[in-house]
Amino acid sequence: MTSLWLDGADTVPDDDLPAPGAPLDVVVVGAGLTGLTTTLLLARAGLRVACVEARHVGAVTTGHTTGKVSLLQGTHLSRICRHGSESTARAFVDASREGMEWLLRFCGDHGVVTQRRAAVTYAATASELGAVEREHRVAGSLGLPVEWRERLDVPFPHVGATVLADQAQLDAMEVLLALAAQVREHGGTIHQGRRVTSVSTSGDDRVAHLEVGHDLRARHVVLATGAPILDRGLHFARLEPQRSYAIALAGGPDLDGMYLSAGSDSRSVRDAPGGVLVVGGSGHVVGRTRSAQAHVEALRSWATAHWPGTTETHAWSAQDYRTPDGFPFVGHLPGGGGRIHVATGYEKWGMATSVLAARAISGDILGAEPSWAGVLHRRVPHPSGLAEVARFNLGVGASLVTGAVRTVREHLPGVSGRTQAYECGVVGVCTHLGGLLRWNDAEDTWDCPLHGSRFTRDGEVLEGPATRPLRKRSQDAPG
Repeated sequence: MTSLWLDGADTVPDDDLPAPGAPLDVVVVGAGLTGLTTTLLLARAGLRVACVEARHVGAVTTGHTTGKVSLLQGTHLSRICRHGSESTARAFVDASREGMEWLLRFCGDHGVVTQRRAAVTYAATASELGAVEREHRVAGSLGLPVEWRERLDVPFPHVGATVLADQAQLDAMEVLLALAAQVREHGGTIHQGRRVTSVSTSGDDRVAHLEVGHDLRARHVVLATGAPILDRGLHFARLEPQRSYAIALAGGPDLDGMYLSAGSDSRSVRDAPGGVLVVGGSGHVVGRTRSAQAHVEALRSWATAHWPGTTETHAWSAQDYRTPDGFPFVGHLPGGGGRIHVATGYEKWGMATSVLAARAISGDILGAEPSWAGVLHRRVPHPSGLAEVARFNLGVGASLVTGAVRTVREHLPGVSGRTQAYECGVVGVCTHLGGLLRWNDAEDTWDCPLHGSRFTRDGEVLEGPATRPLRKRSQDAPG
C-alpha cells in the first residue's frame, strides 16, 4: 500500500555519519515533519544537528497523512475542553495557529504548493449532530471564526456542519523534501537507514546507540518517532495507537472544503491537484480488528457509492497516537536530565501539531520557549483523563487475554493449518513487551495490539516503540 504522496516522490540523499566521538549539539531521531522541522530550527540557530531515520524520510506517519492543515480538527477541540481547562485549550489553539502559520509561510518561501480550503466538521446522521453543534460552540469560544451550515455542496449525507474558512491542504512529501534541502543548507545532516535502539548518558552528553554499532554523542537527543522508542516515561501506557486508511480516486471533482464526519467511523474527504479525491477513515486501534482489509473495503464502498465515475489509484494507511486528554505530549523524558526530548500524541492532526512540537522543543534547547509551551507542559491531569488511561490499559489487558487464548487454540493438536507466523518463519511475539501479534491482511504486516509496534512479513521493524526485529523461528520448530 503506497500513499499518493510517496509514490514517485524524490529520494533524499544521505550524509556520511559523523565520526565516532565527533561533537554534536543535538541528535534528532525520526525524519518526519516533527524531526525535520526541529532539525532545521536548531541548524538555523547554528547548532550542530544530525537527524537519524530508521527507514527513509517520510516513511511513517508524515508520508501517509491526508495532508490537511487546520485549526478545526474534527471534534478535537471539544474533547480537549472536556479534559482540560479553558486556558490550556486556548494555549493549544494559539500553539496550533503558530504551527500552521509557520508551516504555510515555509511552504510559500520554498515553493511548496498549497491549496486554501475551508475545514468542515459535519454530522452524517442526526445522532452526530449534537457533537458537531458542541464543537461549533467550543471553537467559537476559543476564538475561531466558525460558521454554521445546514447544507453543504457534497454528494454524501449530512445534517449540519461547522465550517472554518481559510485553512489549507498540501502534499506532505513536498514539504519534507523542502525541509531536508533547508536542513543541509544550514549545516544539518540527515542519515537514513540508521535505527537508533537506545540512548545512554555519558557525563553531560547523551549517546544515541545505532543498530549498526555506531554511536552519536550529543548534548541533547530528540525523539520524534511517533511512539517514543525509550520506555522511561511509560508513554506506551498512556498512548492508544490508532490506524486509519485512505484511498486516492482519479476523476473526482474539485472541492471547496476539507470534510470530516463526527462519527466514530469517520469519513475524511479532500481534493488534490489533477482531479484527485483523497478519502480517509475507517480507523481502529492497532492490532485489534479481525480484518484490516475489511476496513479498506468499507472505505472503498463508501467512496465509490458517492463518486461512481472515479478510479482508485492508491490505497494506504497511517498510524497515530491518542492521548488521554487530547493534548500532545511534548517535553522532557524522565531520567534524561532535561536533555532527552519527546513529542507524540498528535491524534491525526500532525501537520500543525508537528510544528508546534518542533517549536517547543527547539525553543527549550535554545532557551527561548514560546509563551504557550509552559502552559501545555504544566497542565494538570483531569480525572476524566485518568479514566482514559485506565481504559487504554484495560484494552491492553483484554488483548493479552484474547491473544493468549488465540495462540493456545491455534497450537492445539487437530487444528487444521499452521499459523501465519510459522509460514513466515518468525515468532509472532512483539519484541517490545511481548505482545502476541495479529496479522494485518491489508498490508501483510504483523501488528501488536498492545502498544502499536508493527513489523514486516519477515519481521523487520516498521514503527512503534519496538526497536528489535522479530525472532526467527527455527526450521524444525512446531507450528
